[in-house]
Amino acid sequence: MPEQLLNVLKLCLLALLYLFFLRVVRAVWVEVNGPRLKRATTAPAPVPVAAPTGSVSRRDRKARKANDDGGPALVVLAPPDQHGRVYPLGEELTIGRAAGCQITLDDTYVSQLHARVFLRDGSYYVEDLGSTNGTYLNRKKVSGPLLAKPGDQLQVGSVVLEVRT
Repeated sequence: MPEQLLNVLKLCLLALLYLFFLRVVRAVWVEVNGPRLKRATTAPAPVPVAAPTGSVSRRDRKARKANDDGGPALVVLAPPDQHGRVYPLGEELTIGRAAGCQITLDDTYVSQLHARVFLRDGSYYVEDLGSTNGTYLNRKKVSGPLLAKPGDQLQVGSVVLEVRT
């Protein structure tokens, strides 16, 4: 092989290594920092539907009463240990493992900042925020903002939530 061809191949390999390195750095950066979002002023608290054995806290009773009016909410269908938890929907709700998310899920398949549900023109939309494992609405992968109708099922990691309005 001519020496010039070997030099060109070396340069191509070097360029591919740099591209790979930049991709890894970008993925880590997004996972650590996440995209900038307009945060809601108040974070809705999760509310269990079925009362646990023992006494129910005042905060849980207030949140349940506030959600009894049939307001929009996300209800956990799976996994069984979280079944029935209710997360009232506001103007914007973020889902992920990070402490700053309104819905914090302890699931290894959920990214730090995984997805968001937001209100636009009176309808709720679901958007994936660059998660590793994806967000699914009615078993279809969410690639951009998708309209979420009552009864739709939202899957984030191994957690399945139902949209209720």
